[in-house]
Amino acid sequence: MFRIILSFAALLAALPAAQADILKIDDGKPVVVVLDNRPQRGMTMDEVRERFGEPMESRGPVGDPPITTWNYGDFIVVFEGKYVLHTVNKTARRP
Repeated sequence: MFRIILSFAALLAALPAAQADILKIDDGKPVVVVLDNRPQRGMTMDEVRERFGEPMESRGPVGDPPITTWNYGDFIVVFEGKYVLHTVNKTARRP
């Protein structure tokens, strides 16, 4: 039981506060369920394509490590290899 609590605390400390909305524990293993409506760091290209569909435009791969960008209109997804590195919102929030 102590291991589960310690693992849970370590996982929460490692995650940015705004990224995880729900933390489920299945079979003693913590699983983060993200409710944000854009691709999250670490998702694969296949996961992004499955959840968000085909991009409007794609560029790359370029360089080493290979960097690829997918344009979805409201946001751009930047991949390093086959994993999401960043998602950039194209709609600016102004105060």
